[in-house]
Amino acid sequence: MSKEASISRTASVTKILSDGEKVPAVVDQKNADGTLAFLELHDEEFRNSPLTDEEDSHMTKKVLVAVISLVSIINTMLYIDKATLSYASILGLYDSTGIGTAEYDDLNSIFYTGYTVGQALNFVLQKVNQRYFLTVTLFVWAILVFCHCAAYNFAGLIFLRLLLGVTESVVVPALEVTMLQFFTPQQRATIQPIFWVSCVGPPNIIAGFIAYGVLYATGTIPPWKIFMIITGGMTLVVTAVCWVWYPADPTTAKFLTTREKYFLIKKVHATSSSSITQTVIKRDQIVECLRDPLSWLFSLAMFLVMLSNNLAYQQNLLYVGLGVSNLGSTLVSVAGAGFSWAYMIFGSVFIYYFPNQSHWATFLGCMPAVASGIAMVTIPWSNKLALLAMLVLAGNTFALAYIVILGWSTAAASGNTKRYVRHLMLMVSYGVSNIISPQLWKGKQGYSDHGTGPRYYAAWTIQIVLSWFGTTVVAFVIHYILKARNKERLAARDDDSVKGVVLVKDPETGKTIEEAVDIANLDLTDLQNKNFIYPL
Repeated sequence: MSKEASISRTASVTKILSDGEKVPAVVDQKNADGTLAFLELHDEEFRNSPLTDEEDSHMTKKVLVAVISLVSIINTMLYIDKATLSYASILGLYDSTGIGTAEYDDLNSIFYTGYTVGQALNFVLQKVNQRYFLTVTLFVWAILVFCHCAAYNFAGLIFLRLLLGVTESVVVPALEVTMLQFFTPQQRATIQPIFWVSCVGPPNIIAGFIAYGVLYATGTIPPWKIFMIITGGMTLVVTAVCWVWYPADPTTAKFLTTREKYFLIKKVHATSSSSITQTVIKRDQIVECLRDPLSWLFSLAMFLVMLSNNLAYQQNLLYVGLGVSNLGSTLVSVAGAGFSWAYMIFGSVFIYYFPNQSHWATFLGCMPAVASGIAMVTIPWSNKLALLAMLVLAGNTFALAYIVILGWSTAAASGNTKRYVRHLMLMVSYGVSNIISPQLWKGKQGYSDHGTGPRYYAAWTIQIVLSWFGTTVVAFVIHYILKARNKERLAARDDDSVKGVVLVKDPETGKTIEEAVDIANLDLTDLQNKNFIYPL
C-alpha cells in the first residue's frame, strides 16, 4: 500500500512503523486534533519536566475557577433571559400587548421553533473560533431582549421570540464543548450538576428579586419593560466579559501558563482518549452518529424529559391560580429556585461519591417529580398549601435528569464532528419537545371540586408517564448498552490500541513523515477508537 493510500480516518487501518510497531489508525495532519501543533511546538521544552502533584492541583483549581465561572455566568444569563417572558406575564405584558394565555403559550412554542431551526449553527460553531462566536451571539441576544420593549402586539412578539430562539440555540452546546476541552471525564461528571445549578437556581432567584423590585415601579414605563431593560443590560455586561476572557480552547486560555496548557491537554487526552478540537467537518462521523442507536436513545430521553419543561413557564401562573398574589408568586419562585439549587448540589455529591451511576442520578431527578405530579391530580383543591408544596417539588427536581442526560450524551461520544451532530440531535429533540410542551397546558382539562382553578389533568398525566417515568426507563436502557460495550472493550484491550500515526509533510523536503502519537490526537469516534471507555 502506498503512503498516500494509507491516509484514512478509519480506526481499522493498520500501519507498521519502521521499527515494526503496530498502530491501529493513521490520519493526515489536517484531520488530527487541533491542539497537536501546540503540543509538538512545546514537546521538547516540557516533556521531561512533568507537573508535580502540587502544580497539577494548582492548575486544576485555576481551571475550575476560571472555566466554571465563565460558563456558569453565561448559562445563568441564558436562563434569566428564558425566564423573562414568564415574569413579564405577571408584570403587565398581557395588558401592553393585548395577548392572552393562549397566545402566551404559543410564544413559548415559537421561541423553541427558532431554537430548533438554529441547531444548524452547530456546524458553524465547529468551524469558527468559539470566543468570537459566543461574543457575537451574546451581543445579538442582548439587543433582541432590548427590542422586546418596542413590541406592542402579538405579531411583534412572535418575530422577536423566533429570532431569540435561533440566537440562543447553540449557546449550551458551545459551553458543553468548552467543558469537554478543559476537564477529564471524572471531573465533568462531578461538575456537570454544579455547572447546571447556574440554570436552575440563580436565574430564578435573580430574576425573581428583579421582578419583585420592578413591581414597586411607579413611573410611566410598564414594569415588564423595565424588567427587559435590566436583563438586556446584564447580558451586555456578560458579552464584554466573554470577549475579554473566554477561551477558544486550552491553547488560548489566558489564565494558564504555556506549561500548564501543555500538560492540561496531555491530561485530557490521557483520560478521555478523545480529541479536544477539530474544525474539519467529517462526513463519516456524521453518518456514524446517525447510525449509532445511542444517539437516538439520548435524543429520546431529551425529548421525553423536556415535555415537562413548560412547567417552569406555567409555575407563576399556577401559583396565582392557587390564590398567591403576583408579588407572592415571585417570592415563591425564589424559594423554589433555592430548593432546586440545593437539590442539584445533592445530585453533584451523589455523582461524586457514586461515579458511573448516571442512570440512578436520572432516577433521583425524575421520581420526586412523579410523586409530586401524582399528588397534583389527587390532592383536593381545598388543600392549597399542599398543592403549592407539590408544585414547587415537581417543578424543581426533574432538571437533574436533564443535566445528567445532556452531559452523559456528550461524554459518551468521541470525534469532534460526531459530538457536534449528537449535540444537534439532542437540541432538536429539546426544541421539538418544548414546542409541544406549552400546548399540553391548553384547554380546561378538568376543574377543581369547587369549580375554580383548572387541574390540568392531561398535562400532569403526560408529564408523569412520559416525561419523568419514561425518561428513567430510557436512561437504564442506555446504561445497559454502554456497560455491555465497555465489557467487550476491556476484554479485548491491548497496549497497541493507544497508539496512532499522523502523516505530516516536511516543509523542507516536501516528503510525508510518519509521526507516532497518542491515539487521542487522531480525532477518532468512540466506535472507531476501541480504547475509548464509555462513562456510565
